[in-house]
Amino acid sequence: MEQITVTSPLLPSLDEFNEMLKQIWESKWITNNGQFHRRLEAALAEYLKVPYISLFTNGTLPLITALQALRITGEVITTPYSFVATTHSLWWNGIKPVFVDIDPANCGIDPNKIEAAITPKTTAIMPVHCYGKPCDTKAIQEIADKYGLRVIYDAAHAFGVEVNGESILNAGDMSTLSFHATKVYNTIEGGALVMHDEQTKKRIDYLKNFGFANETTVVAPGINSKMDEIRAAYGILNLRQVDAAIAARQEVAKKYREALRDVEGITFFDDMPGVKHNYSYFPIFVDATKFGQSRDELYFRMKEANVLGRRYFYPLISDFSTYRGLPSATRENLPEAYKLADTVLCLPMHHELTDNDIERILAFFNK
Repeated sequence: MEQITVTSPLLPSLDEFNEMLKQIWESKWITNNGQFHRRLEAALAEYLKVPYISLFTNGTLPLITALQALRITGEVITTPYSFVATTHSLWWNGIKPVFVDIDPANCGIDPNKIEAAITPKTTAIMPVHCYGKPCDTKAIQEIADKYGLRVIYDAAHAFGVEVNGESILNAGDMSTLSFHATKVYNTIEGGALVMHDEQTKKRIDYLKNFGFANETTVVAPGINSKMDEIRAAYGILNLRQVDAAIAARQEVAKKYREALRDVEGITFFDDMPGVKHNYSYFPIFVDATKFGQSRDELYFRMKEANVLGRRYFYPLISDFSTYRGLPSATRENLPEAYKLADTVLCLPMHHELTDNDIERILAFFNK
C-alpha cells in the first residue's frame, strides 16, 4: 500500500487532497472505475487483509447487491438489533426477513436460536457485527454448512476488526462495509463488498454498473452504485490516518470505562480477548432502578445540554411498521433484543474528543 505523508496524524492533508482534485479535473475522469477508485480498492484490500473488495457509493447497496449476486430468495434469518438498512436490503429483494434473538454478550445474532427458525424456504443468514463486536462466526458457519445456507455479514461497524490476527471480513460468503461519515473510516459516503474470489468480484463489478460487461454487453439487471473519484481520493488520504484515529478512540473508551466502572446501574462492554477492535461506538446500558433515572431521562437530559448520545438501536427493526406484523417480530421471540434496545445509549465517540469534552459527558453520571 502506497504511503503518503500528512501534516497531522488525525487529519488528511488538504494540500494533497487539492492536488488529487486537480488530477481528477485534468483527467476528465470522475467516475466509472478511475485511477483513484482502483488505488483505493487495492489499498483497502491490503489494509483489511481481504482477497477482493469492490467499492460502492454507500453502505446499503452492497447488501442489496450481495443478495442479488448470490441469488438469495425466500427467507433469510437475521437480527432485529441493527440499522434498518440490514432488513431493508432483504425487503427490496423480495425476501422475507425472519428475526431471531441476540446474544447479549456481543449484541449479535444468537447462534443457538438460528436452527429453530430454519424452514424449507430459508436460503441464507444475515448476521451483523454490532458495534464492531464479532459474531460467533464459527458457530454460524457450522449451521450454514449443515443446512446448505449462504452467509452474508453486515459488517458496517467492523472496519479493521480482527480475531486472532484474521480479518472478520473473511467470514461467510460475503461481508459488507459502510464508509459513511459517522464511521471510524469514511469516504464521506460510501461502502464496499468483500468477497473471496476473482470471478465473484467480476460479477459484483458488473452488477454495480448496470450489468455492463463491456460497452455493448449487459449480462445482468444491475444497478448504479459506483463510487466516484472524488470520494475515492478522500478515502485514500483518510486511510493514512485511520490507525491513529482508532488509537485515539481507544483512549476515549479507556477513560469512559475508568469513570463508569463503579457507577451503579451502568454497564458496558470490555474488549473481547484476541480481538482487534476499532472503537467505533461506546454503548452503555442503563438500569433505571439502580441508576436512579431511565435511559430516556438520561438521553434527553444530555440532549438538552447539546451532548448528543444515541439510542442505537432503538426502536428495534422489528418494531417498525413494515416488519412488526411478521410472526418473528414479537417481543416474546426477541426478549434479549428488546431488553438491550430499551436500555442502550451510545456515548459520543470520536478521535477528536478532548479531555474537556469527555469530562462534560461524564458529568451526567456524577451523583
